[in-house]
Amino acid sequence: MFGNKKKKKQKEYLLGASDIRPLLATKMGCIATDRITVDGCRVGFFYREEPSEGLPDTGWRFFAGDESDEYLDDPDNSSVYCLNTIANYDREIIPYLDSAVGSAYYRDPRTGKFVLDREWMEENSRA
Repeated sequence: MFGNKKKKKQKEYLLGASDIRPLLATKMGCIATDRITVDGCRVGFFYREEPSEGLPDTGWRFFAGDESDEYLDDPDNSSVYCLNTIANYDREIIPYLDSAVGSAYYRDPRTGKFVLDREWMEENSRA
C-alpha cells in the first residue's frame, strides 16, 4: 500500500540559500510557481489576495505568466516561500509589494515594466 506512492522529484532551484540576500525586512510568505524558482523566468504576473488567516502570509502570488491551467492545477508546480526569497529572484517586484489586497500587475511585453492590471482587478473584485 505505501510502496505504491510516487516519490516526488527533488526540485533544483535556480538560487541556492547562499544566493539569497536580505532585501526585505519581512519574514512573511507568498506563493510562487516553479517557472520562476526552478526555470528562472522573471515574474510576469502577480496579484495580492486576502492573506491566509493564521499563517505568515502576505497574500502575494507570483507567476511567470505563461503557466497553463493544467500546470497551475498541479500543486507540485508551486510552493510557499518567504517574500524576500522571491524578491531575490526578481527585484523589480519590490516597489509594488506595499500595494493593497486586490492589486494585480503584469509585465508589459513592450516595455518590460510592470503595469497595474485593472481588467484582472475588476473581474476578481466581483468574485
